[in-house]
Order: sequence, then C-alpha cells, then structure tokens
Amino acid sequence: MFDLDSNANLLGQNPGDDPGGSAPPTEIPPGAPIISFEHVSIAFNGRPVLSDVSFSVNRGETLCILGRSGVGKSVSLRLLMGFLKPDTGTVRVEGVVLNDLDEEGLRAIRKRVTMVFQNGALFDSLSVRENVAFPLREQGGLEEDQINRIVDQLIKLVGAEDVVDSLPAGLSTGRKRAVAIARALAAQPEVVLYDEPTTMVDPLIARRLGDLIERLKKQLGLTSIVVTHDMRFAERLADRVLFLDQGEARYFGPLNGFLASHDETIQQFLTLDVYSLPQA
Repeated sequence: MFDLDSNANLLGQNPGDDPGGSAPPTEIPPGAPIISFEHVSIAFNGRPVLSDVSFSVNRGETLCILGRSGVGKSVSLRLLMGFLKPDTGTVRVEGVVLNDLDEEGLRAIRKRVTMVFQNGALFDSLSVRENVAFPLREQGGLEEDQINRIVDQLIKLVGAEDVVDSLPAGLSTGRKRAVAIARALAAQPEVVLYDEPTTMVDPLIARRLGDLIERLKKQLGLTSIVVTHDMRFAERLADRVLFLDQGEARYFGPLNGFLASHDETIQQFLTLDVYSLPQA
C-alpha cells in the first residue's frame, strides 16, 4: 500500500488488506531485486531481439532502458508483463519466475506490475474519471464514495482536474499519458513500466511527465522502469541504466558510469542525442 500524503492511505485501507483477493507476494530476502532478467534471449522469425540479457531492479529504484530503435527495449517490458515469454533465460518479479505461469498467475503479477503504453491505451468511450475508476471497479470491494475519493486524489496527483469529464479523443498526447499513469496507479502497483513516455510530446510536456514520475518515486516509493531514447529525461530520472545494442546489454550500471563510459557505441549514442536536441 502507498500513501498520497503522510495522513491518508490511498485506498483508505489498513496495511495487509487485499482488495483484489490476490495471493501475497512471494517472500524475497531483504535487499534482493524486485525484478531480474537472467540470461534472457528471445527471437522473432529467427531474428534475435534480445541475446543473453541480464539486469536487475531494486525496490524503489528507477531503471532507464536506453538504445536505438529496434534493439529490444519495449520487448523487455512485454516480457515483464508476461505478454511474451523468453526463448531461454529467466524473468523474475518479486522472486516469482514468470516463464511458466498460467494466465491466472500472470494476472496476479499484473496487479503488482503495470504498464503505461505510448498511446495511453485509454478506453475511448469512457471519460477521464471513468477511465481512472475502471481498475477500482474491476477489483471490487469498494463503495462508490471510496472510488470517487480515490479517483479525485489520483486525478489531482497527475494534474488532470480540468479534463475529468473529457473523452480521450479530446486530449493531447501528454494529457493522455498523464491520465494513463493515474489509471495505472489506481491498481496500486509496486512497479510501473513506462514505454517511451516522451515520444511525440514537446519539451515542456516531457518535463512535466518527468516531474510526475519523479514525484511518484519520492512520495509513493514506486519502482519504475522507463524505456526512453531521451537522454535528458534519463539523466533526470535514472538510478541505473541498461543500454541495449543489437540485442545485447552493452552497459548495465549507475548513470554516472554510463555517461563516463569510453565505449565507442555508447559515445556515439550520447553524441547523436546531443545533436538531436532542439535548438533554443
């Protein structure tokens, strides 16, 4: 459970309550990663996408996955959600091996790990308020006044109070992603995955989304994985970096080590990113 402030729990419940009826997380040793990839490989139509990739994410940490297009960044997120299964290697979430879980087991994982897609994946026929309320109504166990209170808190958290009755079609790309984050938080996840959150938004909106992700980490202690091509965004958020190149983990470690790397491929990536920055 997490709090929006020091005085009130988001769902108004006591620690240990389980509104979704899911089994409790597997006990993992203190300090153990909440997420780990262990020698993961996957290929599509015989073409390797990830090759022997290993990395881990600690609780409360933000990992940024970097690399050029088509190197397997978004595939990594889909493996974590159980939408794809690795050809070889092991994917773990809170000590649970995802590889062989059935759909019921994956649903339990998805209550703790949620994803914010590039397009927001909002329901077109539902208003902003109804979209954010949807996970709460699906899980059951809450009165309507509780749902409304939670939705109001989440909408305020992402700064969408002025569009609560709007349909997604009337929202900008940045607003859709902010609302998608609010809806993701309604499920009370422990881990949030962001797929290219700054794609197709202007620098001001990108900065606001960065503010929001940073605030969620500080206020709610969320663990985050952010797939991005935007180095300024990564520099602001990342505790650690995974840099993928041709399906391989070229670098995994602290942000400052990545920025100081003498690896030629990494330096080319950083140089090209500087050239791609908008001119003032």
